[in-house]
Amino acid sequence: MRVALLELARKPGRFAIAGVALTLLSLLLLFLGALLDGLFLNSTGAIRAHDADAVVFSSDARQSFLRSSIDAGTRAGVEAAVGDGEVGGLGISLLGVVIPGEAEIADGAVIGYELASSTLPEPPGPGQAHADRRLEDFGAELGQTVLVGPAAVPLELVDWVEDTNYLLQGGLWVEPGTWRSVQNQNRPDDPVGDEEFQALVVRVVEPRPDLESSIDSTVGVTESLSQDEAVFAVPGITEQERTFTAVIGVTVFVAGLVVALFFALLTIERQGLYAVLKAVGASDRILVLGVVVQAIVVAVGAFAIGLVATLAMARVLPPTVPAQFELGRGVYTLVALVAASVLGALISLRRIIRIDPASAIGAGV
Repeated sequence: MRVALLELARKPGRFAIAGVALTLLSLLLLFLGALLDGLFLNSTGAIRAHDADAVVFSSDARQSFLRSSIDAGTRAGVEAAVGDGEVGGLGISLLGVVIPGEAEIADGAVIGYELASSTLPEPPGPGQAHADRRLEDFGAELGQTVLVGPAAVPLELVDWVEDTNYLLQGGLWVEPGTWRSVQNQNRPDDPVGDEEFQALVVRVVEPRPDLESSIDSTVGVTESLSQDEAVFAVPGITEQERTFTAVIGVTVFVAGLVVALFFALLTIERQGLYAVLKAVGASDRILVLGVVVQAIVVAVGAFAIGLVATLAMARVLPPTVPAQFELGRGVYTLVALVAASVLGALISLRRIIRIDPASAIGAGV
């Protein structure tokens, strides 16, 4: 293993091709992961922000907030089915947001809610909004009054919240009356009543595995989902997860293939060196371990360079690109890259073991 490390230190150029290829692949993996996380988090934050045990839609809504309608009678039935616990209304309107001093109209999601959570403070006063920091990237500042939708409904930004967006639209969290005013002024063809919401957020005191089915069987006109199910019911989430996961998996496979090809060629080139090392007592295990160590060092170095390049690139990306770099994704990428590199390097195992010192040296290799 010491010989392997010395070779890396004294002849780094020998590993340059593999290093450059792995650096580019790690850059691709990190960016794809950041894009996947950004798309997912910025599309589902408005649901994950509630710490909900269940999310209740009307039965004809096909699990969509924008098609759902919960009136006061339905809410009373849900509250009776839940018993001890909390039930809060939720409504979402997707509208353009005009920010003072900015020429570009930002995409916004005006969300009326009732229940505070670990992510959301208590609802603000009428005409006010808690704004997601995504809107800060578009030039929004606290204390400003933004204009929402074609009707230019004014909302004063009073506080920042994070990770609360819906379908890549910057969240503007308001009290129910303000949401109804925004919806009715901008969508007169789809008005909401005084006590109407699009969905209900349910929290229970004790976990109930039958909570969703109990609500639906009792009320009869609802479709209830767990919070995780509601997250993956957001349009396009499941499809984008599958697509990006497949692309990331193929990229990891290519990384392993690159390492396998590189070390296969390197093993052929170093047959004479391995023969000499075997002749002086080096075991197959030590030689294979040296190859594995070299693969790990090259992979980690490539990942480090790729990470620095990715973070630098993130600083110049426009806010419209929803790339979000998560620590967990970085760790996953490092582990996947190292694992693929080790497996690729181990393809040389058989060739190393089969080297015969006498024949290799005698042949003048």
